[in-house]
Amino acid sequence: MEMLVNFLVAALGILVLLSGWIFVQHITRGYSERHPEFGPAREEGGGCGGLFCLCQNGQDCPKEKLKQAIRRKHPH
Repeated sequence: MEMLVNFLVAALGILVLLSGWIFVQHITRGYSERHPEFGPAREEGGGCGGLFCLCQNGQDCPKEKLKQAIRRKHPH
């Protein structure tokens, strides 16, 4: 019985986390619509963001260009 309760709690926790993420996306899209001066909200996998460049071509990524420019100015 305890194993079933643990399973249901875990499943409910995952459902709550996923629902929360959908709510966060909804909020960011609404904010983006109300404030077009900041540009569109970045969707996952659709551009540069986070720790890694997610552009189709890493050479055209603005973050990568900035990193390369900094490396040229300040070599280690």
